[in-house]
Amino acid sequence: MSRMTGDEKHGPAATSTLDVLWVLYDRVLRVSPERPDDPERDRFLLSKGHGPMAYYAVLAAKGFVPLEWLSGFGGYDSPLGHHPDRTLVPGVEIGSGSLGHGLGLGVGTALGLRAQGLTGPAVWVLVGDAELDEGSNHEAVRYAAAAALDRLHVVVVDNASATYRRPGGLASLFAAEGWSATTVDGRDHSALHDAFTAPHPGRPQAVIARVEPKN
Repeated sequence: MSRMTGDEKHGPAATSTLDVLWVLYDRVLRVSPERPDDPERDRFLLSKGHGPMAYYAVLAAKGFVPLEWLSGFGGYDSPLGHHPDRTLVPGVEIGSGSLGHGLGLGVGTALGLRAQGLTGPAVWVLVGDAELDEGSNHEAVRYAAAAALDRLHVVVVDNASATYRRPGGLASLFAAEGWSATTVDGRDHSALHDAFTAPHPGRPQAVIARVEPKN
């Protein structure tokens, strides 16, 4: 990540997601830079697209993009923009950054895979806690539970930036609608892996990763 510089890099927004991204790409997601379009791949959707530095760093470490791209981050001729672009960056599933639309896209992706009979791929969506202020996410949470989208997983990186705080924490938002929901230390790799791989038959899964931003 130190290879990426610039005045608009949203450093804290990116570093808050780094541990979650690393555990997902290193130990959980079934994705490969050799077959980025494999229909049986897991889908990872970065809804928190305004802080993509950690995402780019992990994609580079895992061979999806060349390391040399990182130093050009945010430049006019660089494919690594301040928001990720699925048409420019290998391994990126969606263009994102407008708060509140990634979870809805995740629900649609899970429904689309089900309609095609693809029951193996999992769909993972990473959102920021402030995104849950958006009403579109509440609609997506309610619908996903009603549709029993058990291949849908949401990781909420909670760095206490939301306008509204919920009694019982953010996990209660999901649990009230019938999701499997748990809260873990977002810097603890073992705890993250255990939460990501916990069974949740018949229900979508939400993992709230609590973090203190690194400056």
